[in-house]
Amino acid sequence: MGRISRGWQLAKMSLRIIRKDKEILLFPLLSGIITLLILGSFFGGMFAFYGLEGITDDANSIVFYVFFGVFYFVSFFVTTFFNACVIGAATIRMNGGNPTFSDGIKAATGSLKQIIVWSLFAATVGLILRAIQERVGFLGKIIVGALGLAFTVATYFVVPVLVFEKLGPWGALKRSVSILKGAWGEALIGNLGLGIIFFLFGLLGLIPIIAGIWMMTFWSIVVGVVVAIVYWLILGLIASAATSVLVAALYRYATTGKTAEEFGDLSFSNPWAAPTYR
Repeated sequence: MGRISRGWQLAKMSLRIIRKDKEILLFPLLSGIITLLILGSFFGGMFAFYGLEGITDDANSIVFYVFFGVFYFVSFFVTTFFNACVIGAATIRMNGGNPTFSDGIKAATGSLKQIIVWSLFAATVGLILRAIQERVGFLGKIIVGALGLAFTVATYFVVPVLVFEKLGPWGALKRSVSILKGAWGEALIGNLGLGIIFFLFGLLGLIPIIAGIWMMTFWSIVVGVVVAIVYWLILGLIASAATSVLVAALYRYATTGKTAEEFGDLSFSNPWAAPTYR
């Protein structure tokens, strides 16, 4: 029950940090906007190079994989960079400081080399898995999908390791796995807790849609749908930021045995991470 209690408390307290430092929400917002621009540029470039029919016909060509490789790299870089911003700012708050937007940017730019190299590594793994998945049968696709999921889980603590320990990609991956071995219970419950919280809040977005349908007019339905979409987008930003803050909180406790003033007294008896995982 100790792991369950700690994970649930860390999930709730991550939301308290978001409430105290709302500028943290700018990082997932920028990440989302830039990712959409990259996605548009990618498909625009593919369309200009191949044409509509060529995209399907040449899906396995070298140029096609070059396009995907660049897309994977840039996407991984943007996501990792802004996650590093959130984790850096959240850690300042947990250490008793008052982070600003620029503090988050500094945390990420201070590890720019590590983030770039990691993005290359992760993009390469993603590209290899995609290439294999396109050449195997149904069972093979399931196996490759499982490998992709395992890689995602193994990299749970990679971003704070890049930011605070400045390790290379392989070292960061091994370090993340090492920490996760001791923190898997808290990480599981913490993420499950956030998932439940945001799922329940997400259901509230159905209210304007239902209200619009109940009014039985075209514009009431349109307004209801628009309000719901805007609400879900904002909720998604908060969820993304809270998830990264939770990673920062778990990492901080795993490597130092410390909580934060914002977390209050969580009564961490039998801490699983008082000694650092190295």
